[in-house]
Amino acid sequence: MREIPLLDLKEQYRTIKKEINAAIQNVLNDAAFSGGPYVGLFEKHFAKYNGAPYTVGLNSGTSALYLALIALNIKAGDEVIVPVNTFIATAWAVSYVGAKPVFADCTRDTWQIDPSKLERKINRKTKAIIGVHLFGQPFNIDRVMATAKKYKLVLIEDCAQAHGGRYKGKKVGMFGDIGCFSFYPSKNLGAYGEGGAIVTKNLGIAQRIRSLRNHGSLKKYYHTEIGFNMRMDGIQAAILDVKLNYLERWNKRRRQIAHMYQTQIKNPHIVLQYQPLWSGSVYHLFVIKTKRREKFMRSMEKNRIMTAIHYPIPCHLQKAYNHLGYKTGDFPVAESYSKQCVSIPMYPEMTDSEAKKVIEAINRYEG
Repeated sequence: MREIPLLDLKEQYRTIKKEINAAIQNVLNDAAFSGGPYVGLFEKHFAKYNGAPYTVGLNSGTSALYLALIALNIKAGDEVIVPVNTFIATAWAVSYVGAKPVFADCTRDTWQIDPSKLERKINRKTKAIIGVHLFGQPFNIDRVMATAKKYKLVLIEDCAQAHGGRYKGKKVGMFGDIGCFSFYPSKNLGAYGEGGAIVTKNLGIAQRIRSLRNHGSLKKYYHTEIGFNMRMDGIQAAILDVKLNYLERWNKRRRQIAHMYQTQIKNPHIVLQYQPLWSGSVYHLFVIKTKRREKFMRSMEKNRIMTAIHYPIPCHLQKAYNHLGYKTGDFPVAESYSKQCVSIPMYPEMTDSEAKKVIEAINRYEG
């Protein structure tokens, strides 16, 4: 029995190798390495895919969040509400602009930001909410947006794990003021290096981020503000443009595998993530909970099935944020989740046979 990996990027490359190699060769032939026509072409196609008037390609998803906050005029002294159950980069962006990340707990069933916990976090310093479509599943956008509108806060969607995810049938990223994407290699739409992008309906925001990513310049050697070197490179854009053509197919396959897991995993020691009717998840990760996590992971390893943990330490307990004064017990739902979560194999190239082997191994697990 071959080992079943958590993700198989080698197999994905094998299936589109000729197109990828040709796209890279085109960039090499044209020497269009930093920004340039291939980035512009990908921006056009990604905007169309998302139904977004404007897309700006960047060098990472972290940069997308950072420049989004700058473009929305979030600054030192401000506060931004961030889910405590997320990858740390969501909070980094707030810290980069000198603002304070104010963490909010997650729900017990979806593990997404809990809308009922937001209002008590808001004060006169609060300027924004960042919602994360964690693991490819949309958060409760209507309820979070209602709170944002009530208190006149901007809303940023962290779509780093949710390319093509849908909320009530509409693609995520265009509900808030800005949607931020990562193209890290493991994402549903992944580069062969680093990459990111923002989508927005606001021309002014798009132009500001275009300038900020390019040393504060829209015209060469004319710098209107202090900017950054955060351009997307041409090779990554060309790769992403090829892979974008396959994204819907790949997401459909992820949903098929997820459906197998959801309907065939019957072990009482395993808890699955709840999927509301309005949620159109794209299953960047398939995460389960189990009380004896280490024993479960050892059991899977014996069956040559790879697993991982996303994420073992909630943001508020990270050493980097000791200065915020949070302590164990402040966010009980996220803390409980972090001790029990396990990611199991999920990738479009996975066969039904492999998925069934994972299911059988999980159902045999004795807890």
